Amino acid sequence: MSLTDFLTPIDLTKIAPQKGYYTSHLGDRVQHSPADLSNIGEDTDIAIIGVKDDRNSVNNSGCALAPDYVREKLYLLNEGNYATKITDLGNIQAGATVTDTYFALKTVVAELIKKDIVPIIIGGGQDLTYAQYMAYEQLEQKVDLVVIDSHFDLDDDIYTETIETTSESYLNKIFLHEPNYLFNYSNLGYQTYFTSQAGLRVMEKLFFDVHRLGELSGNITAAEPVIRNASMISFDINAVRAADAMGNANATPNGFYAEEACQLARYAGYNDKLSSIGFYEFNPAYDNNGQTAMLMAQMIWYFIDGYYNRKKDFPLSPKSQYLIYKTSLKHDEHQLVFVKSKKTDRWWMQVPYPNTGSANERFHLVPCNYNDYTQAVSGEMPDLWWRTYQKLS
Repeated sequence: MSLTDFLTPIDLTKIAPQKGYYTSHLGDRVQHSPADLSNIGEDTDIAIIGVKDDRNSVNNSGCALAPDYVREKLYLLNEGNYATKITDLGNIQAGATVTDTYFALKTVVAELIKKDIVPIIIGGGQDLTYAQYMAYEQLEQKVDLVVIDSHFDLDDDIYTETIETTSESYLNKIFLHEPNYLFNYSNLGYQTYFTSQAGLRVMEKLFFDVHRLGELSGNITAAEPVIRNASMISFDINAVRAADAMGNANATPNGFYAEEACQLARYAGYNDKLSSIGFYEFNPAYDNNGQTAMLMAQMIWYFIDGYYNRKKDFPLSPKSQYLIYKTSLKHDEHQLVFVKSKKTDRWWMQVPYPNTGSANERFHLVPCNYNDYTQAVSGEMPDLWWRTYQKLS
């Protein structure tokens, strides 16, 4: 089975301006739907995929139309100061069932990741995150999942396996899936009045990493270490306030500002570890003068910009490029070791594997910030260190 079996090329005549693209426009720089995908990878770093399925998007019917509306705006943006190698693979059409769509998406994403190509998925409902995650099962890779969303898309009855996979419950499927490839889940931007106490207790019990909108408002740099830990990201446009992104039937007054959403997307592109990202739930039917389509296009542009500015400083090679800091806690339970990149000034913590029998895997590196280091110097255990240690136990 070829990947082309799942993909429909886009019709450029419907989205390109009448006068065509300037040579600086992404629309002129992006390659489009090669007939044979067997050799893709030699001249492609990033692949764009639209998914035109919204059947399990709750109260947001019409978001299946999003991909081409976003492309229309994206391809009018100018290429940055780098030579992009991007291929637009077209759209995955809605299958006979939603399960068929999931199968197509997970297959395409898995094949692209195998070829070291980063897929940018333009949905469609956020339930497609489940298919994005399932691609990593095919690759047998552990997943650090970051979701940027105003809600936890989790049914309160977490242990009920028969819950339908929707944009409001896909995390149930991910958390309960066997075999379990999920190492960590993080949420950025949840709003407490949209979040049940039962959901918060689940996050605490599983030692997951969740951050209220209020924690990040005016302090968006605090999200960078969380995003730097992600192997995949799912971005719900509903995480952005309605004044900046009204193209969603569930849009609400509060959320990230447009410029913050773009910064989060750039952090994602900048992450050496990230291998896929999805932008979901944009609904053209509710947009005003194409504003949300343009915002999502700009978010994708910032992701691309971050990707082509990656520093490849994921520790620890060569060791000469890093500074090592060691500190002890007040009661000397553990010695905490921090690593700082000389190239970017970014920080990591070493968290030891409890009772490991492997000499090659003595510790796990988790991204952190300078505040975690200063907290450890003062003799206090950083919460991030403790949560990570519990997950490793």
